Amino acid sequence: MMTRRQFLTRSALCGTALGLTLGAPGKLLAATAKGKGLGIQLYMVLDAYTKDPVGTLKTLKSIGYVEIEAIVTTTAAALRDQLKEAGLGCPSLHFDSLGFEPGIDAAHTLGATYIVSSMLPAIMQKEANGSGDPAYTRDAAKRTAAYANRLGEKARKAGLQYAYHNHHAEFTDVGDGETFYDVLLKETDRALVQFELDCGWVHAGGKNPADYFKANPGRITLMHAKDFLAGGGKDYPGAELGRGTLDYKPIMAAADASGLKHCFVEQEGPFSRMSSLDAARVDFDYLRPLR
Repeated sequence: MMTRRQFLTRSALCGTALGLTLGAPGKLLAATAKGKGLGIQLYMVLDAYTKDPVGTLKTLKSIGYVEIEAIVTTTAAALRDQLKEAGLGCPSLHFDSLGFEPGIDAAHTLGATYIVSSMLPAIMQKEANGSGDPAYTRDAAKRTAAYANRLGEKARKAGLQYAYHNHHAEFTDVGDGETFYDVLLKETDRALVQFELDCGWVHAGGKNPADYFKANPGRITLMHAKDFLAGGGKDYPGAELGRGTLDYKPIMAAADASGLKHCFVEQEGPFSRMSSLDAARVDFDYLRPLR
């Protein structure tokens, strides 16, 4: 099973372009407030979901999850019906494997509020040059911010909220004591662009997730609770929450104080110690008391 990062890279480099033509606004889903439940990124359990979609979603519900963050590997209508049967909500969608316009349509079908880019620099690189790795410089950060503002404007017109999801490279130093991510925060319009902080990748990039929540109240409305095993190097093997390198107690306290609306568990593979669904249970049991 490829890691989610590998999956997203393949989607960004081989999938459709963003496309900024829009559909009609869809139904908005109310945000989950503090203490009202946890979500999970569907990709984490994609192996189980592919074999038994409704059964997997019902298992997530039985664990205690109340919502998922979607990637669409079938039709959005099919996923919508499966979620309804399982009793799960879907406030957020990652659109990279679909393209932006189909992502808008899928978000409407699912009743989502947020449409999120997983790897925007990689998609921009694909559109500009067709291949190669994106640069993480100050100028590249400013170009990315401008692009994100355009996506945010299009999402707003469609009745959705755009959010930017990070990996570790966004925490590259671009000079003057700032990172690529710092520039994104400064250069994007807070009315158009919100952020989904992937805490595991923040830590892998050498920064403290709690610091970003504290410094940016109201900007980071979504998060991924993720961790990695110590000593994994650049392979970034995923760890169950509470069994890796991050203490989520101060992170969750800072996140909730800053205005967090949705927290999605997401664990990278490989799932060699236990199945993805068993890991989802461990992750839930660790994180739920902290919200």
